[in-house]
Amino acid sequence: MTQESVALSTVYSGWDGYQRSLTAAIAPLSQEQSAYRPAPDRRSVGEIAAHIAFGRLDWFQRMGAPGSAELVAQAASEGVWRPWGQVAASVSDSPVEIVRWLEATWQMIETCLNLWTVADLGVSYLQPYGGKTYAVSRQWTLWRIMAHDIHHGGQLTILLAAQGIDLPDLGDNGGHIVEAPQA
Repeated sequence: MTQESVALSTVYSGWDGYQRSLTAAIAPLSQEQSAYRPAPDRRSVGEIAAHIAFGRLDWFQRMGAPGSAELVAQAASEGVWRPWGQVAASVSDSPVEIVRWLEATWQMIETCLNLWTVADLGVSYLQPYGGKTYAVSRQWTLWRIMAHDIHHGGQLTILLAAQGIDLPDLGDNGGHIVEAPQA
């Protein structure tokens, strides 16, 4: 097996543990805890968590990822999402709906990580933005979304901790609940 034929699930190992940490943090929340925002002009816990899920969908559909078209159609038919990650209150106000979309978008990502190899990272798609057109690679998109998950997961950790909610996986363990191999 060459390095180019290595599945991306090997390269991005651990992201699945972060996904489990995110859903474990959101699933037990009440609507009131999900609605918490540090200031009136800032996103709520639920808005941030839903933004994670729909940010994934937005970028993966741009590159034509397997399963993304079906999720976009589902989200559009439910009236819960529009491009650029805009999310309906019916999702961001409901921890159950947020977890459902985090899981659905993770399944889409996991499919890509299992199907694609290191050789596929250089595949690119055209992305117009700001009057220019960019050739965006799968590598760039995967890194962007993984960083997006981690960035907003950090925000969630702070906002949930401010409410006195204990987060052993997402907070204390840094979102990485996959134990390292013992020596």
